[in-house]
Amino acid sequence: MDDRRRKTRTTGQVTEPGGEATKGVSGKDKEGARVAEVLRRLAEHYRNPRTELSHRSPFELLVATILSAQATDRSVNEVTPVLFDRYPHPGSLGAAKPEELYPIINRIGLFRNKARSLVGAARMICEQFGGDVPRDREALLRLPGVGRKTANVVLSNAFGVPAIAVDTHVFRVSRRLGLADEKTPERVEAQLQSVIPRESWSDAHHWLILHGRQVCSARRPSCQECFLVDVCLAGKAGG
Repeated sequence: MDDRRRKTRTTGQVTEPGGEATKGVSGKDKEGARVAEVLRRLAEHYRNPRTELSHRSPFELLVATILSAQATDRSVNEVTPVLFDRYPHPGSLGAAKPEELYPIINRIGLFRNKARSLVGAARMICEQFGGDVPRDREALLRLPGVGRKTANVVLSNAFGVPAIAVDTHVFRVSRRLGLADEKTPERVEAQLQSVIPRESWSDAHHWLILHGRQVCSARRPSCQECFLVDVCLAGKAGG
C-alpha cells in the first residue's frame, strides 16, 4: 500500500494522497444502518399493527392460534364465533369430547388433531393453572398443540410480553430482507432478537407478516412495487 494512504491505528482514519484524513465506515456500521432503515420503513408503512385473529381474551387467542397452524386467519375467524359461543371458557371446552368440535372446525386443516389439542389444552389449564391461560412461556409450551410460535403469539398479543413469533411469513421475509439467514425458526427468532430493539419485537412480528402477505409473497414477490427494494438483500440481488 502507498504509505501516503494509510490507516492510523489510533483514529481509524484513512489518509488519501494529497488529501485530508477521512473517517472510515465499517461494514458492520453500514449493515446496522441498513437494518435500521428497513425497520424504520416497516414501522412507517404498517402503523399500529395487531393480530388479525379475532379474540376477546387470552383463552380465545390461544384457541384461535392453535387453529391457525397451516390455516389462514380468515378461515379461523369464520369458525371461532360459533366455537367461542358454545365453549366460552376453558372449563366448558375441557369438558367436551374432541369429536364434538368436529362439525364446528371441520373447515380447518388438521381439524381432528386440533380438536384433541384444544380439549387437552383446556383441561390442563383448568387442572394445573387454575383456569387461567399461563403467562409463562415454559408453562404455555406444556399445553397440547402449543409450540414456540403459538406461545410467542399469546405472550405478545394477550399479555404484552415482547416476543417475535416466527411463522412462515416472518421466516421468509426476514431472510429475504437480510435480517436473518439461519435455517430454523428458532435460530431466525434469535437472530431477529439480536438486530431488533426489544421494545419493537412484537410490532416487528406483525410488520413482517403484513409485508409477506401484501408485498413479499412466497412465489411472486412484488419487488418492483416494494418500498424496501433498495435496502433489501434479495431485491438488490434481483429477487
